[in-house]
This record gives sequence, structure tokens and C-alpha cells, in this order.
Amino acid sequence: MSITYYGYPKCSTCKKAEKWFEVNGVAVDKNDISKNPPTEKELSEMIASSGLELKKFFNVSGQKYRELNLKDKLPTMTDGEKISLLASDGMLIKRPLVYGDGKVTVGFSEDNFENTWTN
Repeated sequence: MSITYYGYPKCSTCKKAEKWFEVNGVAVDKNDISKNPPTEKELSEMIASSGLELKKFFNVSGQKYRELNLKDKLPTMTDGEKISLLASDGMLIKRPLVYGDGKVTVGFSEDNFENTWTN
């Protein structure tokens, strides 16, 4: 299974996720989400595969999210505009974002990782 991981080196949640992959012997292709965010096409595929609402992909607790006042702007934006915005700045994306073989996880939960990445 090929797994692509998007995280941020200074993020404590991302560090926990990376440690989980290491301890469980799961190989991932690591990407710094701030330098190499997923493309619009990749995000569209992830969102479709995840079954999650698009808003779940936004880092709502992030500084950039607050600076851009996205809480008020997102409801009036199209899905295409939201995906384009996410692809333009990886810091807007909830992390870690992990994708592989049609499976997606957003954020880190040990149970969710266990159920998704070891089966």
C-alpha cells in the first residue's frame, strides 16, 4: 500500500502520527504540508474518497484560518473555491492529512489510524 502523509514538522499532533506510523511499521511518503501541500486534484480525490464534509479538511484552529476570517467566508464559497483555497496554502489544511489506496484520515486519532492504516 502506498501512503502519502502531509504534516507539519512543528505540529505536536503530526509528531504523534509520525511516531504511530514508525511504531506500527507503516511506511509513508512524508510531505511538509507548508512547503508541499496537496494539489487541487489530489484534494478533490481525497475529499471524495473520505466521505467527509469538505469543511472537515480546514484547520479551523489555525492562525491563517482566523486571519482570513474563513469562518464567515466559507459558507458563501463554492466547493471549487474552497478546494482551490486549501491547495494554495497547506497551513489551512487540518493535519496530519494521510491518503492511500482510497483511504483518508484527517487529524490524528490512534483508533482511527489503527482501523484505517493497519487493515
